[in-house]
Amino acid sequence: MSIMDIIKTRRSVKQFKPDPVSEADLLSWLEAASYAPNHRMNEPWEFIILGAETRAELKHKTDFGGAPVVLALLSKSAATPFERDENVMAVSCFAQNLLLAAHEAGAGAYWASLGALPHNRLIIGVPEDYDVIGVFGIGYPDEIPQLKQRTPVTSKITYRP
Repeated sequence: MSIMDIIKTRRSVKQFKPDPVSEADLLSWLEAASYAPNHRMNEPWEFIILGAETRAELKHKTDFGGAPVVLALLSKSAATPFERDENVMAVSCFAQNLLLAAHEAGAGAYWASLGALPHNRLIIGVPEDYDVIGVFGIGYPDEIPQLKQRTPVTSKITYRP
């Protein structure tokens, strides 16, 4: 599959098969994701793998679609607001790389924002000065959602003199 095909066929998967994801595969996808652009090579990403007890405490409406792996993706603290923004941007690139690497391997993921809520940060054990970029359910899709129509990119362009 070409990179264009991988990008255009990736979907947010909401229901997963119970098939386990091997640790080697997960580590491979995380390693690939770590090639995301990041300022001064500070690699501001960290993750917390969430077990059954933590998942239950989070009370996600579908328990992340039964995904065999659930992880919280964090952005490390920074000395200034600008560096914090840079970290969040870099970790967002990491997240996209993770989604694409998993998809290329036949897996899928769901990106949830619930980890940013104060009570969920406590449940997950997020350090106070870190940002939660997302909580990801990762596994093999039970079904692959259909493509949703996108707004033409040309309507998003502004030209400046």
